[in-house]
Amino acid sequence: MVKGKFAKLILEGKKVTTIRLGRVVPKAKEVIIHSEGKPIAEAVIKNVIYKKVKELTDEDAKRDGYSSLDELIKDLKDMYKVDIKPDDEVTIIEFSVTRKFNNLDITDIYLGFSPLTIALLANRYLRNNLNEEEKKVVESILRYKSIRITTIKLYGSLDKRWITRKILRKLLVKLIDKGVININKEALEKIASISSFWRKYIENIKNIQHRKQNLNEKPHYN
Repeated sequence: MVKGKFAKLILEGKKVTTIRLGRVVPKAKEVIIHSEGKPIAEAVIKNVIYKKVKELTDEDAKRDGYSSLDELIKDLKDMYKVDIKPDDEVTIIEFSVTRKFNNLDITDIYLGFSPLTIALLANRYLRNNLNEEEKKVVESILRYKSIRITTIKLYGSLDKRWITRKILRKLLVKLIDKGVININKEALEKIASISSFWRKYIENIKNIQHRKQNLNEKPHYN
């Protein structure tokens, strides 16, 4: 999770590292960057460097989105609530954005997201809003990183891949409805032209809006 002020810098390619206090070992090479409660981009970790605080430079600070080394040190103190010493170790994680979440692929039924990314987002933002089957699919995708293996494990046959795929699309709908993924009406209309699933989703939205409008227009009697 990054501060809101850094989100724009990341998307513009001006912030290409994150500096953490202590020795940090990333758990994965591919990561999702989150800011202010929403995912903003996917990135790949290119390099991990360990330094002492006294070895940091202004260039290190600027690559991390700060105007100076002093500003970086102050922010680290505020973030970790400790007195940072010259011999304390820091980790510089260099990353490269591979996909921005404000740039959806409307030619793809998953909007350009991989099954793993959908599962990661669902696990983080929808954990308390999933039914048992959805939970099983999310857990299996996270474990095996594959629709193929997930389908065999859960349903016993590759002929049932349509079930896994449909659940992944339903998870995308939930992420959109919750505001985790933003997609405008025009983009939805375009993807609906190539997918019956998304066409039904738009029709459902329109029906809900129509019912709400009718309720609001009903005369009220004293």
